Formats: sequence, C-alpha cells, structure tokens
Amino acid sequence: MALSKQDRRTRIKYRIRKTVSGTSDRPRLAVFRSNKEIYAQLIDDVNGKTITAASSRDKGIEGANKSEIAKAVGKAIAEKAQKEGVEAVSFDRGGYLYHGRVKSLAEGAREGGLKF
Repeated sequence: MALSKQDRRTRIKYRIRKTVSGTSDRPRLAVFRSNKEIYAQLIDDVNGKTITAASSRDKGIEGANKSEIAKAVGKAIAEKAQKEGVEAVSFDRGGYLYHGRVKSLAEGAREGGLKF
C-alpha cells in the first residue's frame, strides 16, 4: 500500500524529531509550510514553551513571490530571536525537503544572525 504525501511527511517529521530537540539556550526552529503561508517558531522542548514566532501573515512581511516572503519571515524570526537573547538554534524542517521556501526561510534566518 502506497503512503499518501501527508503520511510520508509525518513519518519523516517524526524521524527528524527523534534527533532534533530544543533547549532554552538552543531552541528548535520549527517550520510549517501551507500552500499560501509559511510559519516559523522557536520552541523550547524541555519546558514545552514557544519562545517566539513569525509568519507570512505578520504585518511588514512582504515580497514579490513566496520564496522572498519566506526569506523575510526568516529575517523576522532571527530579529525576534536576537531580542530574546537566542543566537543558536536547531533547524527542524518539519518533514519538508530543504528546498524552495524552506531553504529561503533558513537563509533569511542565517542572514538575520542565527547560527545553525
């Protein structure tokens, strides 16, 4: 029986989550990508808290296409992380391929000063 796209992504997500976890000094940068929007969160898995979040729905996030918007979200999450005193993160691509919008978000976060 063939897996659906969502089942496949869920398996990959859990495989990644086994190894990638966030602490208060090095939180997990989790990415969620829908067809229209992209979201990023910094999560402290030890305490079960979201430190900060950014998304393409926030005010001031603009771009000509989805990849540019994702890059702007990456810069926004990096800026918010700097305010919270976070410099290093563990990147959680959420089962998505490191390509396209996910890659753009990661590059934007790196340009914003996050290390991962």
